[in-house]
Amino acid sequence: MSRRKKKFACGHLGYGTVCHRCEQKQSLWEKKKREKYAWQESFADDPIDLKSLPKNVVLKARDIIRKLQNQTSYTNFRGKRLRHNRFIISIPVTRHYRLICRDHGSFIQPEAVVSHEDYNVCKPGIRI
Repeated sequence: MSRRKKKFACGHLGYGTVCHRCEQKQSLWEKKKREKYAWQESFADDPIDLKSLPKNVVLKARDIIRKLQNQTSYTNFRGKRLRHNRFIISIPVTRHYRLICRDHGSFIQPEAVVSHEDYNVCKPGIRI
């Protein structure tokens, strides 16, 4: 007795009651959809808006912010105070992005992550 392959509604050939190729593809889509939704939901916990940034910048900025909240010194991240306003601290996140924080004495509050180009254009008198 030999089994015959049958043609599924999707056009694939195979044995059984469902097309395993299409089932596997569907599960991959669902997995990607869940991961994307989880990524979008993770922005709700951020103290500043990071939605428009690349993923690697978001992850590194979150790590720096978390460590700053745990009382790690900004100098551990090569952070520097600006010359024209000593209360503003610039911390490099990557080569192209900077985390701008404000020193409130007892704590450092993150305010924004800006591109290096935007950071360089900001001159004294312009509020970040």
